[in-house]
Amino acid sequence: MRGFVLVGLIAVVAGGLVAAVTGPTGLAAGSWMAAYLVLVAGVAQAGLGVGQALLAAVPPSAPRTGRQLVLYNAAGIAVLIGTVTEAVLVVVAGGAMLFAALCHFLAAARRPRTHAWYLAVYRALLAVLGVSIPVGLVLSAVRHG
Repeated sequence: MRGFVLVGLIAVVAGGLVAAVTGPTGLAAGSWMAAYLVLVAGVAQAGLGVGQALLAAVPPSAPRTGRQLVLYNAAGIAVLIGTVTEAVLVVVAGGAMLFAALCHFLAAARRPRTHAWYLAVYRALLAVLGVSIPVGLVLSAVRHG
């Protein structure tokens, strides 16, 4: 859980910094990058990491969470690089990796130890992220394809 929260916090700060320099530098995709860093790389990542730690009947092993952390963040980096360089195939690869990471998170809390309201929130977060992938891919293709 700590790794996801730490990287998520770093992403939120990075998103704030990107937002601060977007106007003065004329960074075309700056506002989108800031939002992606804060919402997907930051808040969502921390929520998924905390959620699976609290919900999983058996907490995920360190190697499993390490793989999730690497996959989720490699996906985010690919999406960011693909968007900035207008490389749609890189965005598609990032979207595919993000989908794979979400599947890992879903599997980690497949048999939750509780049926409280935060299980619904966790699943809703997964669903929102899952639905946003094809939407983002289409938008990327329309903008840069």
